[in-house]
Amino acid sequence: MQVKIKELIAGAIEARGKSYSPYSHYQVGAALLCADGQIITGCNIENAAYGPSNCAERTAFFKAVSEGIRAFAAIAIVGSPEGETLTQYAYPCGVCRQVMMEFCEPEHFQVIVAKSEEDYRVMTLAELLPEGFGPENLSDGNGRS
Repeated sequence: MQVKIKELIAGAIEARGKSYSPYSHYQVGAALLCADGQIITGCNIENAAYGPSNCAERTAFFKAVSEGIRAFAAIAIVGSPEGETLTQYAYPCGVCRQVMMEFCEPEHFQVIVAKSEEDYRVMTLAELLPEGFGPENLSDGNGRS
């Protein structure tokens, strides 16, 4: 599948505008490319208790999975402090990388971090999470022992 990087980055930028981040004031947006070509977006959603907060990447994945989508090709992520243009690359946290590992082929799934549609970096999930633990690590590869 041809990844439309600029389209994904634009979707992530738009999703960032919906961020609910009254505590950290760090706004993140993500755009997840499904294997069928559909793009699902997500933003970070914070909570006063902190623990229930959710990253933009996981919001996008959970939205997709809740609709029955289980195959993914790429994700674009953007983030910077509230009120700023995109001034830094926003890499996914460890928890988000683990969620990606659950649903994606690490050698093929592309993670795009961007400051703009022209300034971005692309890497695979395998590069971001070397020696990651996923369903194939369990006895029969399907989560059953």
